[in-house]
Amino acid sequence: MSGSSEDGTPMRPSALTFDVVAKCSTTRARAFLLTLPHGPVQLPIFMPVATQASLKGLTPTQLSSTSCRLCLNNTYHLGLKPGQPVLDALGGAHALQSWPHNILTDSGGFQMVSLLKLATVTEAGVRFLSPHDGSPMLLTPEHSISLQNSIGSDIIMQLDDVIATTSPDAARIEEAMWRSVRWLDRCIAAHEKPGSQNLFCIVQGGLDLELRRKCCVEMVKRDTPGVAIGGLSGGEEKSRYCEVVKCCTEMLPEGKPRYVMGVGYPEDLVVSVALGADMFDCVWPTRTARFGNAITNRGVVNLRLAKNANDFGPVMEGCRCRVCMSREEGGLGITRAFIYHTTAKETVGAHLLSLHNVHYLLHMMDRVREAIIADRYPAFLKGFFSDLYDRDKAQYPAWAVDALMGVGVDLLAD
Repeated sequence: MSGSSEDGTPMRPSALTFDVVAKCSTTRARAFLLTLPHGPVQLPIFMPVATQASLKGLTPTQLSSTSCRLCLNNTYHLGLKPGQPVLDALGGAHALQSWPHNILTDSGGFQMVSLLKLATVTEAGVRFLSPHDGSPMLLTPEHSISLQNSIGSDIIMQLDDVIATTSPDAARIEEAMWRSVRWLDRCIAAHEKPGSQNLFCIVQGGLDLELRRKCCVEMVKRDTPGVAIGGLSGGEEKSRYCEVVKCCTEMLPEGKPRYVMGVGYPEDLVVSVALGADMFDCVWPTRTARFGNAITNRGVVNLRLAKNANDFGPVMEGCRCRVCMSREEGGLGITRAFIYHTTAKETVGAHLLSLHNVHYLLHMMDRVREAIIADRYPAFLKGFFSDLYDRDKAQYPAWAVDALMGVGVDLLAD
């Protein structure tokens, strides 16, 4: 799919359409229909992370049953195992994991820097030692794109230079921002399948709003099918996070999807949508499930606590996931007591909580979308925080109150 931009210049080929459904008349929240090679996706969306072509604890069929139509795979891990030759022989990651829906892959750069010892970043790429035999290796923008072309994901990400937002090295943060722009140019040149895979750029710049603005200008010039806001959720204050998201979304094109990377807490999601973001991902819902934690409208509930030993109610009252629904309704009828007794030593408890948690976030985003379409998103936000904090406005986080006030929603008003 291609055409002309607003100024008449040719647009880069893309494999998506992005159609507006509704926009909130108060906040910057948007509802869109994103059509990708493996089917339509309703935005705003939360995307579960199936790192190594599988979501921990769930089969592809179970993941599909949660209504997931776009999940993440990890380029670094798939490049190591099964490896590019196997991916090429199979025809990509969809066949590998028997997944008929859409896939987004990250570039692998973040894992290089965060997981591996002695990884260094140069203009050429990310140098690191092989976790298999210790031999020196180099991940370049070109190699990252080649791997993602073999994976066959519907959305692929540029290789970017990732620096923690908490870094005190302002010069290094600026260097990483400009290097990410240069690496995007190399990714675009290396991308062999723009007609079937959508390359998203990644805006960097740390917490420096002026750097973020400069990066937005440069990335928008490259006219990629979508734009990601990267480098966040790294320990920065939530108020600073909101400043960066709002700054970037104000500068990004209205007619392209906006993806904030690494975000998964419910309150972060609903506020980020109000600030104008559309897509999010995080390992948190399944990771926290493995520690016995259930995500609910009232917050995160630790089902490993002894008070749950004789609680024969569902994980969350009113939840329509298969875990929570009764057997008479076609569900599994799982109780809090069962989770309590199985989470510590049996994998089934973590498996069931993973299914519930993923379902919860996906369907929370469905409710977000429905509220935007009905133009009642401010009311949704007020109800969401009221439920989460048991109607105690004194407990509302200041960062959320301030961020939403900046887009016309007063959480503290009666």
